[in-house]
Amino acid sequence: MRTFLDDNFLLKTDTAQELYHQYAKNLPIIDYHNHLPPVEIAQDTKYANLGQLWLANDHYKWRAMRSHGIPERYITGDASDKEKFLKWAETVPYTMRNPLYHWTHLELQRYFGITELLSPKTAEFIYERANEQIGQADFSARGLLERMNVAVVCTTDDPIDTLEHHQQVSKEETSFRLLPTFRPDNAMRAEDTVSLNAYIVKLEEVAGLSIGNFKQYLDALKQRHDFFSLCGCSISDHGLGQIYTEAYTDAELEVIFNKIRNSRQLTEVEVLKFKSALLVNFAEWNYEKNWVQQYHLGVMRNNSSKMYERKGRDTGHDSIGDFKQGPSLSRFLDGLDYRGKLTKTILYNLNPADNELFASMAGNFNDGTVRGKIQFGSAWWFLDQKDGMIKQMNALANIGLISNFVGMLTDSRSFLSFPRHEYFRRLVCDQFGDEMERGELPNDMEWIGKIIADICYYNARSYFRL
Repeated sequence: MRTFLDDNFLLKTDTAQELYHQYAKNLPIIDYHNHLPPVEIAQDTKYANLGQLWLANDHYKWRAMRSHGIPERYITGDASDKEKFLKWAETVPYTMRNPLYHWTHLELQRYFGITELLSPKTAEFIYERANEQIGQADFSARGLLERMNVAVVCTTDDPIDTLEHHQQVSKEETSFRLLPTFRPDNAMRAEDTVSLNAYIVKLEEVAGLSIGNFKQYLDALKQRHDFFSLCGCSISDHGLGQIYTEAYTDAELEVIFNKIRNSRQLTEVEVLKFKSALLVNFAEWNYEKNWVQQYHLGVMRNNSSKMYERKGRDTGHDSIGDFKQGPSLSRFLDGLDYRGKLTKTILYNLNPADNELFASMAGNFNDGTVRGKIQFGSAWWFLDQKDGMIKQMNALANIGLISNFVGMLTDSRSFLSFPRHEYFRRLVCDQFGDEMERGELPNDMEWIGKIIADICYYNARSYFRL
């Protein structure tokens, strides 16, 4: 029987083990989409304890704790960091076969050298041992990135962000690059005109422009897009239920914008027209600058209205959606492609039922100008676990070219999440190694090793021009 989380964890064959240890294990990490706070990287934040570092922003863990019957006080409430950690330790033994069980123990091993399993029996020991290390200088925000050999960190930033922290880090000698990503979701939330109108006021302040009509709104957002580019940004991102492609006219957009400025409720069709127009403009700006654009599609957000009112967004109350993705996604990409305005694009889906749809859709708009120009992105959110990653890679391999795949990202708010790249790399190597041993792929270690290295690092470095 194998030892849990040994050196060959997830690697079932000798060939998979060789692929991983020789071609994947030691490659740097390009984390081209995450939600790490740039201020903590700029300030090289030191953390007080494992509870603060591990649990403060991780809604994956919060969901598991709620499922285990842990009161909210120990999740997002006023309990101490240690009390929250002890409740997490109480939950962990019950997370078996959930990816959290693997991630938790990978993180304890990779960052702290702790091989004991986390449980109520070991919680005090693990907490104290980890805290002893967290007090050391190399466990700061930057130290944690260096520990995991992170070469590039691309955060997710609103158009009204000043990017001061990115600018600060760019002037310093660091072992990694910190780059912003243009994420204009808040600028599109026309279903809540009161909040959107408040957002427009903030945009006026940041852009130094008066915004009285839709064209001026676009001008202000374009100014921020230009500013992001000057600060090293070359990636945009959207987190949406689905792509919006409602037909609109300029006159309609001005009427809609006037209603927004007066905080009047829009009709459902007006909301769709507004969002559709913004998506097209953002995409055309991305093309002009040769940016990569990412579309994370399929999420149903804030399902618990009670918890949304109490805790706000991103607190663990989102789920997979069952939106009809194909027609609108096709219209959107085809319109850009037909006008010669389609830049490099990564499509992520949250519903595994759409894997083959997304993989095949990506292939419709590759035009021979760039390897893997339109990508079917890595398994996302609820799918970034063993089964979800394997299904995503199989769909991509069966329908497209997995050899051109730009690989994994953390999509995380935690500085302890980078072993997810290791998890992904082990699964890639296991898939290829298994098929080599069964004679379904040639026993060409050098060539397949190169493909593994490309998927894990080099494809992303080339695709994002890093």
